[in-house]
Amino acid sequence: MADQRPPETSSPFATAADDVRAMRFRDDLSVREIAAPGGLAPDALALAADVRPDDDGESAYGTGRFILLHDASEPSPWDGPWRIVCFAQAPLEPDLGIDPLVADVAWSWLTDALRSRGAAHHSSSGTATKTLSKGFGTLAGEGEGAQIELRASWSPEGPLEPHVEAWAELVCMLAGLPPGSEGIAMFGSRRSPRG
Repeated sequence: MADQRPPETSSPFATAADDVRAMRFRDDLSVREIAAPGGLAPDALALAADVRPDDDGESAYGTGRFILLHDASEPSPWDGPWRIVCFAQAPLEPDLGIDPLVADVAWSWLTDALRSRGAAHHSSSGTATKTLSKGFGTLAGEGEGAQIELRASWSPEGPLEPHVEAWAELVCMLAGLPPGSEGIAMFGSRRSPRG
């Protein structure tokens, strides 16, 4: 007698994770899957990105993290089964680090990237932090440094790929590589010795 069970189908999360893993990124952004943090949701996928990493995998330009979360119980703060959490940071020239609008600009780059890709979403939240530092004593030779860091989360609607693309654009924008700058040489590092 033939098996009457319906064929197995992939879970929504497994399908979405496969789609994200199949994505391609600009050549100067190295993206890899990393272990997802535990305890945030029943299902999670995490990516790490580095802008133009050196031979040791370190980037002097910028880095980021992307976490896709899925919980079929639809937690009330998410207002849906999916949540995206992202992080991006990049060094700044010290004179840019004192600009009072730099945090606002970082947030606008994320929202603009989501909008330009038609990445519908709701329930967004985040912080943009700028850090200034100066070495003293035995660290005086490291000079001054500045850094911008953006942490954000939102509940995506529709296909997930545009959300991943928007995150990748944000990481590159913070590193000084706007869309269309693939293959353009960067003179030196934006990272100051203290970055």
